[in-house]
Amino acid sequence: MPEWLENGIDWLRALTWAEALLLSAALFVVMFFGSIAAVTCILVKLPADYFQNDHPHALADQHPVIRWIGLVLKNLLGVTLVLIGIVLALPGVPGQGILTMLLGVMLLSLPGKRRCEQWLVSRRRVRAAIDRIRGKFGKPPLVLDGDPPI
Repeated sequence: MPEWLENGIDWLRALTWAEALLLSAALFVVMFFGSIAAVTCILVKLPADYFQNDHPHALADQHPVIRWIGLVLKNLLGVTLVLIGIVLALPGVPGQGILTMLLGVMLLSLPGKRRCEQWLVSRRRVRAAIDRIRGKFGKPPLVLDGDPPI
């Protein structure tokens, strides 16, 4: 085990009950607001037509090496966000679990992913939450396939 990890574990074990409670509360607050900020930032930056079938792939015009590196990094970030979203979706854990999982799935390169994304975003409550967040930042609501033209 690395020395820094051993030192960290020893430091945690040396905490009093009150210090451990305070540290837990601080981590709770940081995770809660951090996850909301991250999800908000990503949802606001999404193009309104991202969930339409004819939306172009972001790396389509890049050199093959750049596409490959981008694909690997995008999938690693996607897996990380899905795992974090699962944890955040547990009862008692603060954060935007479903939206974080959605963002993670959006980054993954999986067969059938597009249909899954569109199904999840088309759920009334999920879409309303996303559109509400986007509206607060002056962004248009999402446009899905099958929506009436604006």
